[in-house]
Amino acid sequence: MSLEEQQELEESYVMHTFGRKPVEFVRGSGMVLEDDKGREYLDFIAGIGVISLGHCHPAVVRALQQQAEKLIHVSNYYYIEGRGEVARRLSDLLNHGAPAGAEPWQSFFANSGAEANECAIKLARLHARKRAEAQARAAGAGEDEARAAASAAPRVIVTLDRSFHGRTMATLAATAQPAKQEAFQPLPDGFAHTPLNDVAALEALFAERGNEICAVMVECVQGEGGVHPCTSEFLQAARRLTEERGALLMCDEVQTGVFRCGTPFAFQRFGIVPDVVTIAKGVASGMPTGMCTARADVAASFAPGDHGSTFGGSNLAVVAAQATLRTLADEGFGERVERVGAYLRARLAELPHVVEVRGLGLMVAADLAEDVDANDVVLRALGEGLVINATGPHTLRFLPPLVCEEQHVDQLVERLSRLLGA
Repeated sequence: MSLEEQQELEESYVMHTFGRKPVEFVRGSGMVLEDDKGREYLDFIAGIGVISLGHCHPAVVRALQQQAEKLIHVSNYYYIEGRGEVARRLSDLLNHGAPAGAEPWQSFFANSGAEANECAIKLARLHARKRAEAQARAAGAGEDEARAAASAAPRVIVTLDRSFHGRTMATLAATAQPAKQEAFQPLPDGFAHTPLNDVAALEALFAERGNEICAVMVECVQGEGGVHPCTSEFLQAARRLTEERGALLMCDEVQTGVFRCGTPFAFQRFGIVPDVVTIAKGVASGMPTGMCTARADVAASFAPGDHGSTFGGSNLAVVAAQATLRTLADEGFGERVERVGAYLRARLAELPHVVEVRGLGLMVAADLAEDVDANDVVLRALGEGLVINATGPHTLRFLPPLVCEEQHVDQLVERLSRLLGA
């Protein structure tokens, strides 16, 4: 079927929720995608940061083929082979650099980043209720008083301006971008927003509403907001304030996690340890997978029936995550990501009309001069055999597979130089 026929079918039968580019990819290997006409493209967006090991990595393909011949799905009513191993590997990665004997993390398996964040939101509010109830009982309260204390528990979750946590109703309410929220009002309440990296504003919010706050949810590097990193000072202030109030610090690592920023998780670069971490995108190198992970004492707030997922942690998702995590850990991807990411940022800064470059590891943005349309550059880049992305009218974003090497960066910069210099 031709691209034109595919476009006609989608125009008639697929909801118009994405502004799709005029290309249909049919094959991929490593850093390279191939379209229906046999033309090759260098991929610097990796399915929005998903394809960690590059397209069709042999370890992932082999794991999926073998599992599909055995069993595809049974649901979460039963134990699933390998799921505990994936959760253990995630716990070990989350404790990377922590003292020996650090508390293990426990995972809820979902299908996406939005679902992982929904789980985190529910967990934060439930944990606050159970904490308030336990404190009331410890003070000698009776049954009715303990229930009343639980009902009055803090429920507000603080997020940051320009954040992005998903497109479900609750995660959209958490996403502090009014343009994305306006059409879907009224949204669920219980969220407050504060500026990125403004410690004084965060402290003022806690001074005013600290008794209402059950959690702070942050992206250590804002992805959809334009690749804006938090400062260590800000994240450490968030950790201090939440600890003082008995609230949770939750890191949305949907885009930043699983070695995308060099370390296993981005929070490990900022001298903090959160209570909850959400994971998705690159954790299974292409299979729809997400996890909400929490310290064991926080995770214990959930009881059977409090949350669930039909497809989360399915047999196929588990083996894809196993293969991805094993490969990333065993082959030392962290050092490669640091090295190539630094090289990418340096080379992008050389390009004409680039006014700022920022990011961590292989999560990078380049701001263009105001007279250069980033979306136009993205579209014209297809003609140069490049797959890139824009997060705003003047911002290009680069999320290549973690197998990216300096030679790929050189090809990217050579082709972009022609585009931006034209």
